[in-house]
Amino acid sequence: MFYQAYQFQDDLMAPVRDFAHRLQMLTSALFWDAGSEMGRPLSAALEMVSRFRLTHERPDFEISSVTIGNRPVPVAVETALDLPFGKLLHFVADVDTPRPRLLVVAPLSGHFSTLLRGTVQTLLRDHDVYITDWANARDVSLSAGRFGVDDYVDYVIRFLEEIGPGGHILAVCQPCVQALVAVAVMSEDRHPATPRTMTLMAGPIDPRESPTAVNELALSKPLSWFEDSLLSGVPLGFPGQGRRVYPGFLQLVAFMSMNMERHLESHRKLYGCLARGETAEAEKIKTFYDEYFAVLDLTAEFYIETIDRVFQKAELATGDFTYHGRKVDPGQIRNTALLTVEGGRDDICGLGQTSAAHDLCRSLRPHLKRHHLQANVGHYGVFSGRRWEAEIYPVVRNMILAME
Repeated sequence: MFYQAYQFQDDLMAPVRDFAHRLQMLTSALFWDAGSEMGRPLSAALEMVSRFRLTHERPDFEISSVTIGNRPVPVAVETALDLPFGKLLHFVADVDTPRPRLLVVAPLSGHFSTLLRGTVQTLLRDHDVYITDWANARDVSLSAGRFGVDDYVDYVIRFLEEIGPGGHILAVCQPCVQALVAVAVMSEDRHPATPRTMTLMAGPIDPRESPTAVNELALSKPLSWFEDSLLSGVPLGFPGQGRRVYPGFLQLVAFMSMNMERHLESHRKLYGCLARGETAEAEKIKTFYDEYFAVLDLTAEFYIETIDRVFQKAELATGDFTYHGRKVDPGQIRNTALLTVEGGRDDICGLGQTSAAHDLCRSLRPHLKRHHLQANVGHYGVFSGRRWEAEIYPVVRNMILAME
């Protein structure tokens, strides 16, 4: 019932937000100049009220061009494959030279794939980029069936098939497990679309290593507690009404609670910037939170299976992971080069959790394995920001280039 309560409260707040926005516009136009010393604080306060909301719709990637060879090149976003629980998006750069085809596997953890906008922009400099664009579960009809961990692996394999032989795969955070499983299964089957390289970035291959608050939370309660306390049915009025989900707003609250003071300080800073007329700095903060407050729901089965199989039982690390009843053996990977990346200050995925993949991929020869530790970044710094672009991305690019 709590999802219904959340939706009811959000519906009640909608007129308040709308009134604040209209009053901000009216105040600026009729009473005070919004840029004046008197008008700015009032306008800032009203804008803060109007922004007090979450959105459940995917923002645009807003990638219309990329710099390749010191010149801007137009980029079009196309849907290469459309499935019920996710699309395969293709960022088509207007270049004639063939480039390495790379599948970016985005997390399914409460945010949309646009959270990796900066990752994709950087990768587009040298690669033909595709990305998994997961659907908001509350928008998927019950007639589409279930979507669990094995189904996620199905989608990864299907997307790699669509990209074709000779591709590469890069997984960020939680789907590192599913990406490794997919490559192991495809390697064992000698699948022609098995990727040439696999980059795993800050993912819980073995969550028992250097456990973080996220890992401890997953272990602190029995599985029944997660099922009874955190799952809810999608309210009436949405395409997925009646579907059991883990609501995205709960995941957002969990993420924010880990660094609540930082988020409060960011909003205090936003109000100050708006009140002082520092529009450029305010826009940076608003852009971040527009993305951060765009949430999507996870299917109940995917969420519970992730807690159970990935975190509580660590099935991949213990050798007990099965895919549709079939035992998964990463030792079957022999020709796909492996790169793992970790952040030294990562408080979500601890040190050693991702690099554990090297022991599991025991058949890979040494020259096909590499680990990169970026000592001075946290979780998001592994795949976005200045150090991702300047220090981590060159390692990724060189691994892919070496296997072309």
